[in-house]
Amino acid sequence: CTRTGLVKPCRLLSPLPVVQISERPLVHQESLPKLPVPPLQQTCSRYLASLEPLISAEEMTHTRELMDEFLRPGGIGERLQKSLERRARKTENWLSDWWMQWSYLDSRMPVAMYTSPGVVLPKMHLQDRQGQMRWVTKCTDGSVCFNGRSLLWHSHTLPVEYLGGKPLCMDQYYQVLSSCRIPGPKRDTVVNYAVGKTPPTHITVVHNFQFFVLDVYNSDGSPLTVDQLYVQLEKIWNSSLQSNKEPVGILTSNHRNTWGKAYNNLIKDKTNKESVRAIQKSIFTVCLDAPKPRVSDEMYFNKVAAQMLHGGGSRWNSGNRWFDKTLQFIIGEDGSCGLTYEHAPAEGPPIVFLVDHVVDYMKRSEMVRTPMIPLAMPQKLRFNITPEIKKDIEKAKQNMNIMVNDLDVRVLNFTHYGRKFPRSHKMSPDAFIQMALQLAYYRMYQTCCPTYESASLRMFKLGRTEAIRSTTTESLQFTKAMDDPSKHVQKAALLEEAIKVHRKHTHMAIHGQGIERHMLGLRMIAIEDLTSLPDIFMDTSFAVASHFNLYTSQVGSKTDCVMCLGPMVPDGYGICYNPMDDHINFAVTAFNSCEETNATRLSQFLEDSLLDMKTLLEQVSKTQ
Repeated sequence: CTRTGLVKPCRLLSPLPVVQISERPLVHQESLPKLPVPPLQQTCSRYLASLEPLISAEEMTHTRELMDEFLRPGGIGERLQKSLERRARKTENWLSDWWMQWSYLDSRMPVAMYTSPGVVLPKMHLQDRQGQMRWVTKCTDGSVCFNGRSLLWHSHTLPVEYLGGKPLCMDQYYQVLSSCRIPGPKRDTVVNYAVGKTPPTHITVVHNFQFFVLDVYNSDGSPLTVDQLYVQLEKIWNSSLQSNKEPVGILTSNHRNTWGKAYNNLIKDKTNKESVRAIQKSIFTVCLDAPKPRVSDEMYFNKVAAQMLHGGGSRWNSGNRWFDKTLQFIIGEDGSCGLTYEHAPAEGPPIVFLVDHVVDYMKRSEMVRTPMIPLAMPQKLRFNITPEIKKDIEKAKQNMNIMVNDLDVRVLNFTHYGRKFPRSHKMSPDAFIQMALQLAYYRMYQTCCPTYESASLRMFKLGRTEAIRSTTTESLQFTKAMDDPSKHVQKAALLEEAIKVHRKHTHMAIHGQGIERHMLGLRMIAIEDLTSLPDIFMDTSFAVASHFNLYTSQVGSKTDCVMCLGPMVPDGYGICYNPMDDHINFAVTAFNSCEETNATRLSQFLEDSLLDMKTLLEQVSKTQ
């Protein structure tokens, strides 16, 4: 952040190396290359190859016939490709608008758990003015260091990140603050109030379901000091101790169509509309959460991860949120802290950068002299609760409790080794972990499954994400061999080959040559231009390949944090992993309503797989 002089390297929420940051302004944004449209034949060939480990020989024969028809000279495939190439020439990014609509704004599922990730930050402490050690995350002692100066990113002032000497797109960074999702009866929208001439200067704070506006700038434009923030947070805390208020925020956790109707009903009242608008316009929200039930040390991080993801249900803190808000910091009385973010405006990299920045900032011991100026009481936001709104809130409580009880969250802190170990064997840590996930799933189910890994497209203007399909013929050969005594000699070579293929797919994905988004683009063009979808998109194999039982993402943070997200499909798993030098943080989620999935069991298989792969490489090293 140029306003604080902080310039740090940033890791991406994708299998990318550390990017370099320059203090130069966003001079390269306009000169960034456009996202390319990959060659049609290349994508179709790679798509067929991705199906090989997933479908039968008979199904493959049928799919090849459909693909031959799709690729017939002068046929549907060529027509769609040319239309997509025309769109690419006419737009800044042929994918970004489609991706935002298709993946997020058109989705009618609740954002909590289904699309919004949760992040658990490490507990930290610092010395206060009396020299005592205090948790900086304790909301009751005033140590919360969310200084407006450190988090207000002014338009086009962030330093540009580089990868391999090439600048990366910084656009998503400017979508995170002062933005909010707005529910609609059929489709949502996103508003960004930071782009105006007078960006918002307040955050919202919620405690015991009661929302407050907290200005983080003084009247002269200077940011509030930590001491001033403490005074204001203490005022909010003391004036909101009653916990019998209606949890209006829980409405935002509902199914999007249901919430869209309730939203229109809520803002009919002028007071309600003004309160909602204040939340939407705020830079971000700080949630001061009520105490949770005590649990064993073994279960603690599972519960904290779930708290960050959904709040724990209506009895606890799910009403202490505004899930449509892009960024919500969460502070628990037991010292737990973290955040949740609404995914539509941005992917993980700006959130991870912000997390690293906040953690670094809170480690500082600098003190700023606090002006002896009395501050006005933060404004409490009022809501008029009609019987109809009360009914909507009760329905939202019931639905949220059902979702909370259905989602199993398991945090695995793998302490036996971290990313330094695969690197010592000249292997990509990300690809190594992906192969461990493949092995764990295969051992649990005796089959492989479609696997999604998020990769960044920020090399291109307005780039969002591409998907790496981690399940390959080579990964399947490796997983089958690991527990086959007759393949003892080949195991390490098969692992090495599977990792090599994964790295190749990663490279292609981040350079705009992936399969997933190109196929999406061809489908979207077909929906717009044709009366019916081509047979290749109606094929059973296409549905199988798009049913990602493993939905995975690397958290490229230098902070020892845990990120968690819900599964993509009802019978799947959501898996985030943060590889540190000497350990790896995993979060595994699954739905209890699915008899076939079990987050705890998969976590156990994952730990065993990582240990067995380490043993394998060590044995090979001894024989060489």
